[in-house]
Amino acid sequence: METKKVRKEKDSLGELEVPESAYYGVQTARAVANFPISGLRPHPTFIRASAMIKWAAAQANMAIGKLDPKIGKIIQKSAEEVIDGKWNDQFVVDVFQAGAGTSHNMNTNEVIANRAIEMLGGRRGEYKLVHPNDHVNMSQSTNDVFPTAMRVAALLMLRDLDPVLARFEKRLSEKAKEFDDVIKSGRTHLQDAVPIRLGQEFSGYARAIARSRKRIAVASEGLKELGIGGSAAGTGINTHPDYKKKMVSAVKKISGLDVVPSNNLFERMQSMADFVEISGALRELAVEVIRIANDLRLLSSGPRTGLAEIVLPPVQPGSSIMPGKVNPVMAEMTNMVCFHVIGNDLTITMAAQAGQLELNVMMPVINFNLLQSVEILTRDIDVFTERCIKGITVNRERCRAYAETSVGLATILNPTIGYEAAAVVAKESAATGKPLRDIIIEKGILSPKEVDEILDPVKMTEPSA
Repeated sequence: METKKVRKEKDSLGELEVPESAYYGVQTARAVANFPISGLRPHPTFIRASAMIKWAAAQANMAIGKLDPKIGKIIQKSAEEVIDGKWNDQFVVDVFQAGAGTSHNMNTNEVIANRAIEMLGGRRGEYKLVHPNDHVNMSQSTNDVFPTAMRVAALLMLRDLDPVLARFEKRLSEKAKEFDDVIKSGRTHLQDAVPIRLGQEFSGYARAIARSRKRIAVASEGLKELGIGGSAAGTGINTHPDYKKKMVSAVKKISGLDVVPSNNLFERMQSMADFVEISGALRELAVEVIRIANDLRLLSSGPRTGLAEIVLPPVQPGSSIMPGKVNPVMAEMTNMVCFHVIGNDLTITMAAQAGQLELNVMMPVINFNLLQSVEILTRDIDVFTERCIKGITVNRERCRAYAETSVGLATILNPTIGYEAAAVVAKESAATGKPLRDIIIEKGILSPKEVDEILDPVKMTEPSA
């Protein structure tokens, strides 16, 4: 068996072997040994955001004369490779790790340092050239780096979610227009109710998504206020007075995000409320999407023994034993994604309240769950829109038949014959199966002309005098 080549590195706990080919170092190796929990690794966008913080710190520290430009520029060059995703495989710490994310921060510091050393012609682990703590982590602490990277990563990913939601809303609005002339029976309590147009139902769905999109945009604003510069406890220890301002300016430049410095670094370090707020907005979106997906499953149920008012596009066979069966799989998948997002929100809420005094050490799990929620919602809603919503068709005959036989039609008679008389007619229709129109005419309550005018399908779906 071939022996793996290793190098020895040393930290405050002693010496440890590190794979010779690794760009990470001793502290990352310890974390790998300590946390063999889930096999889950940091999200690529979070790796990217972390490297952006390191690039910005080098820029700020050079600007205030604290970091040798030769070292600072090589750190930036190394960080740019990480930002580009070149070394994602070197980020090996489990997402369930040391509190506050120290292990991830050191993984980032070591990868950038060792790549910078290599660029300078040195050997990995030769930290006298570029040191993970003294140079890459200069003026920083995990306690302000990690939450800042969380904010940057979340904002970058939310930027991808918004256009997906816009397309979802647009497709629903298009269906609302397409189905505007389709009269169907409304249903409340899952019982027959007054007539409604299918397009009106879909307009409600579109409006709900528009409002969810707006809530997410509003909740995202809090993420833009950065606490970088607070260092270990919010006091800014070991940082230059100008560092915070220059740091945020550099983050803004490298990320393209409209971020600003916080006027209270203690609150930024103590509180995870901004992450609870954005997670709550995602949870609200998930609830609305679940409701819409469930309605679509119900409206398409059948095709012989259900409502069958709409037809969802078939995307795959629905059964391994029943030939010809087609299931609403895109809506089912969407439900499962949204259930998971709601579960993530609970984890984020519990982790956010678990902070003590100057720091919330549960940030890694908040970060993982939030980014996962954004990612799976973005992917799910994208395919749900294109592979389900876009191709929905309507069974006009079935919709009209339900509308014409619904006992809910009796409601339109209230202003003409009164509630009690209308209730008698409705009960007879329900008991005999006769249409309301026929019963009203047979009993001589109204003439055929009067009934036809009152029961005009379109008029029944709009306010009238």
